[in-house]
Amino acid sequence: MPITIRPATPNDAPFLGWACVMAARSQLERGWFEIVLRRDEAFCIQFATYLTLAKAASWWHWSLFMVAEVDGILASAMCGFGDDSVYRVSQEAMAEASDKMGISKSEQAQFWQRGKFIISPSTSEDGAWTIENVATKPEFRGTGLTYALLQVELGVARSKGFKRAQISFFVGNTAAERNYTKSHFKFAEEKHAPDFEAALGVSGLRRLARNI
Repeated sequence: MPITIRPATPNDAPFLGWACVMAARSQLERGWFEIVLRRDEAFCIQFATYLTLAKAASWWHWSLFMVAEVDGILASAMCGFGDDSVYRVSQEAMAEASDKMGISKSEQAQFWQRGKFIISPSTSEDGAWTIENVATKPEFRGTGLTYALLQVELGVARSKGFKRAQISFFVGNTAAERNYTKSHFKFAEEKHAPDFEAALGVSGLRRLARNI
């Protein structure tokens, strides 16, 4: 099974949009995008595709991603960054995508209230490389693509002078935890939040970290 791992390009945006929506769902059938946008899957993926291409380079931006191809087919993606300012421009990127999708300004103003629950259980380690938006197409799961992407991503972080890396996922996502512990990530913190549980039905987030 020939695997190619490479930096993403703008041409990968539709796949990256899909990956962002799937990563936000984690092990659930419905995730952050569905809750915030109150639209169907196709709409959410198109919206996320615009996020990856937005001028505001948020944590959804194509330039932060690595992708894995199998026989030339896009199969898996993840992004990584060492500067959390990419979170702070999320609202700008959301506004750009919303305008592209014809969402009114009045509805855009409701997005933060709908989606702020995602912040409540979040934890982070200062100075660590952060890995986000990890997703693999169902037919390629269990083939080692996440492990392969992680090795490349950790190499990128190391080349930029980072000594630590971290990754978070929903409590109960045992498949994700197995994948990350294979790459020597260890438990760092778990935080629960009532508003997060009310929105998604899971209690919070687990964060793993490792030296690199």
